[in-house]
Amino acid sequence: MNIPEYESYHEKKSHFDADFPYNTYLCSIPLDFANVPLHWHDEVEFIYIKKGSGNISVDFTTYEVQAQDIALIFPGQLHAISGHPDQRMEYENIIFHPGLLDTTGADTSFHSFLQPLFSMQLVCPTILTKKDSCYTTVRNCLDHNDNICMEFPAGYPLAIKGNLFSIFFTLYTNYADKKRAPSSGKNMEKLKSVIKYMELHYSSPMSIADMADLAGFSESHFMKFFKQTMGVSFTSYLNSYRLTMAGRLLLQSDDTVLSIATSVGFDNLSYFNRAFKKQFGMTPSAYRAAN
Repeated sequence: MNIPEYESYHEKKSHFDADFPYNTYLCSIPLDFANVPLHWHDEVEFIYIKKGSGNISVDFTTYEVQAQDIALIFPGQLHAISGHPDQRMEYENIIFHPGLLDTTGADTSFHSFLQPLFSMQLVCPTILTKKDSCYTTVRNCLDHNDNICMEFPAGYPLAIKGNLFSIFFTLYTNYADKKRAPSSGKNMEKLKSVIKYMELHYSSPMSIADMADLAGFSESHFMKFFKQTMGVSFTSYLNSYRLTMAGRLLLQSDDTVLSIATSVGFDNLSYFNRAFKKQFGMTPSAYRAAN
């Protein structure tokens, strides 16, 4: 299961209408996933913690979150979700494309007010807590949208969009004067291209040479850049990602351990078992039985 599949995994629980791309679903770590690996997408995402506590990493900064906290993820931001040992964290994902709020004709509101937020020209808090001035408005609007999605009254898209506009009006008015200093994001974009490629092709053979070529680096420069940025080597990160996907397949399918190992890119079952036990603290079979 790759990240796009992860995002649609809870479609049966989703309040999603193909004609109105506002998607919400509930997740639990570790019951649904052991963790959510680093990834990015073109949508805006709220991660609304319902119960428990855990960690959310956004652009390589890790935040500890607890019940009622709300993380705000803008398009293109690298983010990951993990739990605390022996503790469950339940959260709601709310995901929508910025185009949902785009306006046409003479109305320039989107480009004047929303685009500076979505493109991160303004400095907004990544994690909203009860101490933040915007928190109550954001939480009330998200709760209201959840209530709307329980019944889908006539014209419900108007109410959902209205609440989203209220959220971003509040954020804009509070942070319009907090401009982000311009920075070069060229290396970040190269890293994102590597991560996206890995998400889509992790089950296939993947060499350092291939990834260095994709990023436009020499092999030695790529290995150094990746480890400095991610804290681990590319090979270690790829193996960890594959093992995380294997963990999900163990919980979500009845496939054999051998079949799952092969499907996530391991061609040696003994090595897969050793690597899995090192990462999860138990064998694949024990992990499946325990969850």
